[in-house]
Amino acid sequence: MPMSVEDLHGCLIAAFPDAEIVIDDLAGDGDHYRARIVASAFAGVPRVRQHQMVYAALKGRMGGELHALALETSAPPPTEGD
Repeated sequence: MPMSVEDLHGCLIAAFPDAEIVIDDLAGDGDHYRARIVASAFAGVPRVRQHQMVYAALKGRMGGELHALALETSAPPPTEGD
């Protein structure tokens, strides 16, 4: 059974509670998504490691319930005084 946008968002927000998350269903089939995630947890972390953190948050659902996930990850821009 495909993973719903709500389930995907729930997994991601549980792992990155302060994140801004935008999910697009790319094929309309509940199986191919793009996720844009801006989270402070990604600050100073290489992009490959950021993506590994997202896959870990999905707890093994990637490749099963979730066939394809295009990721765009970043840290929020620094605020004044940082």
